[in-house]
Amino acid sequence: MKAPAVRPYHWLAQYYDDFFLPIHSPLDAARERLLQRILPGVKSACDLACGTGTTAIGFARRGIRTYALDLSPHMCKLARQKVRSTRFRVPVLQADMRSFKLPERVDLITCEGDALNHIPRKQDLRSVARCVARALQPGGYFFFSINSPIGFRKYWTGTVCLEKPGAVMVMRSGHSAKADKAWSDIDWFIRQGRSWQRRRERVEEVSWTRDDIRHVFLMAGFEQLRAWDAAPFFKDNAMMSPGCYNLYLARKS
Repeated sequence: MKAPAVRPYHWLAQYYDDFFLPIHSPLDAARERLLQRILPGVKSACDLACGTGTTAIGFARRGIRTYALDLSPHMCKLARQKVRSTRFRVPVLQADMRSFKLPERVDLITCEGDALNHIPRKQDLRSVARCVARALQPGGYFFFSINSPIGFRKYWTGTVCLEKPGAVMVMRSGHSAKADKAWSDIDWFIRQGRSWQRRRERVEEVSWTRDDIRHVFLMAGFEQLRAWDAAPFFKDNAMMSPGCYNLYLARKS
């Protein structure tokens, strides 16, 4: 059966760095700490759902041969622009994480910032796990972070308004505990000369328990799966309480 289409980011891509890049600092710290024994031996890597390319460029800066991959053509365009502004070579591939193929097997694949939650169906996680396993070298690692059902109940609710020069973002969020789904209807107010234009897009996520994650990745050929609560890395974020957001490291057999 053909997987349902996923609507890639558009306006979120255009303003992603302005509104969301600061929250990645705790994830950067988590990656450095949890992968500190692994990264020195990594020769090649891929960042899934690479967004605007910041993490991929960081790997390239360490001398790692790196690929960046995202479903959104708008994100890929911005990532290529960011790569061109550096001296590094990072191929940016537009592909779906449920069916992607890399030119070579790599030592490390990352997928951060709850990007994995964006696949449209809970059962699609099996397809992602199989693709990741196929793209990794034997003994390679997959590092990823996801929102949990607890996180959906904690902060996918109510309305949040954020403003930057020339753009206002209003996010109205909700969730269904029964379906393990959450969503945000996002209204953008974007300054165009002396007037403001309104644009709208919707983001949806699904979630899994730790037992769900463990089962899927063991079935896909990963022999180890470690998990950490991300809350200690988000000390300045009152919304990120224990159990809301988890970090995982899986190793391919």
